[in-house]
Amino acid sequence: MTDLTSYRNIGIFAHVDAGKTTTTERILKLTGKIHKIGEVHDGAATTDFMDQEQERGITIQSAATTCFWNDHRLNIIDTPGHVDFTIEVYRSLKVLDGGVGVFCGSGGVEPQSETNWRYANDSGVSRIIFVNKLDRMGADFYRVVKQVEDVLGANPLVMTLPIGIEDDFSGVVDLLTRKAWIWDDSGDPTKYEITDVPDDMKDKVEEYREKLIETAVEQDDEAMEKYLEGEEPDLDTIKRCIRKGTIDLVFFPTFCGSAFKNKGVQNVLNAVVDYLPNPVEVKPQPEVDLEGNETGEFAIVDPEKPLRALAFKIMDDRYGALTFTRIYTGKLEKGTNILNTFTGKTERIGRIVEMHADSREERDSAQAGDIVAIVGMKNVQTGHTLCDPKHPATLEPMVFPDPVISIAVSPKDKAASEKMGIALSKMVQEDPSFHVETDEESGETIIKGMGELHLDIKVDILKRTHSVDVEVGKPQVAYRETITQGVDDSYTHKKQTGGSGQFAKIDYRIEPAEVGSGFTFESKVTGGNVPREYWPAVEKGFKTSIEKGVLAGYPCLDFKVTLEDGAFHAVDSSAVAFEIASKAAYRQSMPKAGPQLLEPIMKVDVFTPEDHVGDVIGDLNRRRGMIQGQEAGHTGVRVKADAPLSEMFGYIGDLRTMTSGRGQFSMEFSHYAPCPNNVAEVIIAQAAELKKAS
Repeated sequence: MTDLTSYRNIGIFAHVDAGKTTTTERILKLTGKIHKIGEVHDGAATTDFMDQEQERGITIQSAATTCFWNDHRLNIIDTPGHVDFTIEVYRSLKVLDGGVGVFCGSGGVEPQSETNWRYANDSGVSRIIFVNKLDRMGADFYRVVKQVEDVLGANPLVMTLPIGIEDDFSGVVDLLTRKAWIWDDSGDPTKYEITDVPDDMKDKVEEYREKLIETAVEQDDEAMEKYLEGEEPDLDTIKRCIRKGTIDLVFFPTFCGSAFKNKGVQNVLNAVVDYLPNPVEVKPQPEVDLEGNETGEFAIVDPEKPLRALAFKIMDDRYGALTFTRIYTGKLEKGTNILNTFTGKTERIGRIVEMHADSREERDSAQAGDIVAIVGMKNVQTGHTLCDPKHPATLEPMVFPDPVISIAVSPKDKAASEKMGIALSKMVQEDPSFHVETDEESGETIIKGMGELHLDIKVDILKRTHSVDVEVGKPQVAYRETITQGVDDSYTHKKQTGGSGQFAKIDYRIEPAEVGSGFTFESKVTGGNVPREYWPAVEKGFKTSIEKGVLAGYPCLDFKVTLEDGAFHAVDSSAVAFEIASKAAYRQSMPKAGPQLLEPIMKVDVFTPEDHVGDVIGDLNRRRGMIQGQEAGHTGVRVKADAPLSEMFGYIGDLRTMTSGRGQFSMEFSHYAPCPNNVAEVIIAQAAELKKAS
């Protein structure tokens, strides 16, 4: 039986280019998992094993690996930083107990860092902070600490201070022990010496150490009392206080270094062991019923309890489908049967493997606290609960955002058509933010995703990994429709042709609802004019109709239908008749309710050198962007804006031209907003043309 207190399930997350993957490489080297360090810029990093990752120097899918440090087992997931792949971060955070947030010493708190931090807050994940790249031009540890406070609204607990900066960065001072860790220039992370604090830093070290201890002892009344009486607690007490505050998300221990230059990574590893929670210390996962309501039961981490596990990622490779699974309670054993509560089917566990990026080690069993991959599961998808068939239960599922951009893809020949279907179904299983559908009218295959880069990578995977040659259409925006005014209306469905007839009459009100509420239905019928058993049929008729709006055929959002009265016939009425009536009522009343086209608005965050700010803002205004603010940084200016997705295609090329290749931007979906009339008219006309053509 493994001691769960020695487990740490952690994720490494940050903005693109802050050095997550490099930090993971150094951790693997220090823990003896790899013997030669692979560099991201050479395309040789262990956890970036996809061709697309190695070429672009970015992480696309989260990679899992296991290593050991100070007799503790670390299950590590390296996550992507690019905004189009935040789904990977979200689902990784869902199953982790702790995280390391990596921030760039010169870039500071960048757009994607904010999104990831928000996800981690939502998931209640304890974190430590690593301010990386302090050897870079323009690096400033103290500025980044201030940004963590101001931008993220977090409380960083500074644990180490940098010795030197930029080219002179040589090591760090550990505030707790008042010792300096200084590395030599050989690039070997194990070649360092621990010495006294440099004289010119002594005052600063004392100032920050006092802050550190004051903050830490607030977690323990007894230690606080002694400290106020002038007695400093011993090291173990301080560490215990820091651990408690970290697990309770009161503060975030903050370290500094340069992963690329191999400086400061040991301190981060020690902090993972000392301050991040083990699986037993984390708030247990709530269990839910089939409708998604909490049952009040929790999956408490315990190997002796019935099995509860969450499949959080599906990955296809040459040996078959791999289902990455976090085990919360119980044991998973080879050859046993488990129940998937989502499908209601049982499956046999064939092989269990422990992953190290794309290589694996076979295991006979795994237990609560483990993150493993199961080979060859047939019907399991991301977010499904796997459990003991004798004690069924469902864990809180994952919620994924809807895609906002789509393109049509078509195979170049008949032979590629079948291959494309198989490849796309595998890709949909792997990535819940990637959708595929067939346009009924044109017969085209439409793929949908979170951004241009997301779909670009998917097409690349189709071509290279699955050898399917496809032609790609122009990107399309996922518009929506809604209504702006309430309408009271009535509809009668009568059909009298041989045999029993059909009859249903409904009086109803359709009205706009709160933004984000989707579709809601209520019945106010009294006196049995529409019997209660027909109400679900009325709701179903409206609900199935919302997929096609009346303006341009886009799904309809945020409106409420109230069934107020109606009539039925003792013989001719049926659920089907009422469903048909409500479908016809939708088509009849929606055009009267002031229908309006909505477009997806993106939160855009642009980094530009100072001398190009005017050009960038002018260009965003031309794209119908609303500037929300700008912040001057050390190396440039960040411009924040809300802009319609339809105007942002190809933006990266224009931005690079405007800023002589130095600009960067990130973009994520924010909300839907009404389309201006001139834009809406064009879209509605295009939809009508397409309909006519097909």
